[in-house]
Amino acid sequence: MIPIKTDKEITKMRAASRIVADTLKHVEAFIKPGVTTGGLNKIAEDYILSRGAYPNFKNYFGYPAATCISVNDVVIHGIPDAYALREGDIVSLDFGAVKDGYHGDAARTYPVGNVSKEAAKLMAVTRECFYEGLKQARAGRRVGDISRAIQARAEANGYSVVRAFCGHGIGKNLHEDPQIPNYGAPGQGPCLQAGFVLAIEPMVNAGGFEVTVDPVDKWTVRTKDGKLSAHYENTVLITNGGPEVLTE
Repeated sequence: MIPIKTDKEITKMRAASRIVADTLKHVEAFIKPGVTTGGLNKIAEDYILSRGAYPNFKNYFGYPAATCISVNDVVIHGIPDAYALREGDIVSLDFGAVKDGYHGDAARTYPVGNVSKEAAKLMAVTRECFYEGLKQARAGRRVGDISRAIQARAEANGYSVVRAFCGHGIGKNLHEDPQIPNYGAPGQGPCLQAGFVLAIEPMVNAGGFEVTVDPVDKWTVRTKDGKLSAHYENTVLITNGGPEVLTE
């Protein structure tokens, strides 16, 4: 069952999502060559805590950090550590905050210094994929309409969308129904209703869609072919007047 949020719940989700948006903006200023992913994680965690919220990724199913920080061919769930960012890297930050029992969640991929034209295009198209999906996030449309719009924009640019992981509903729990794949057929899946809150998150690979999970840490997801990957996510409220992005 997909929960429909009440006005009171939506108010709380707006507050949590605003903290996520502000944290992204805060951390972005520190992304530069020489900064470690562990350092970025601490900056994000400290800021979330300073706003009276808690980083909802921390200890989630045993995840050891407040943020997922994924560099270059790492798609998602990169564990922050002593790796120092290098000129030309691209780095994805994915994290959320919970406040008063409700969650927000978002992700962005950023350039580290000057990046290649290929990397810049991948990041731009991934962002476009989100907004193509957002156009379909309207009451009366179906989840598959979002999925197909994301897939179509990615593949039109010669990229692929990750199929092993997907977007999701969000609210009292970080992950709720429905699942929101980044590929599929229009007109399929649950019908969207006002009051649904969704985490729509294109994960776009420069090469094939296949991924592998690190056999040691059990978290880090990489592209199988070693090519770059980018990520763009927002928490989105479905209203009768159209979608409202809560994490911008």
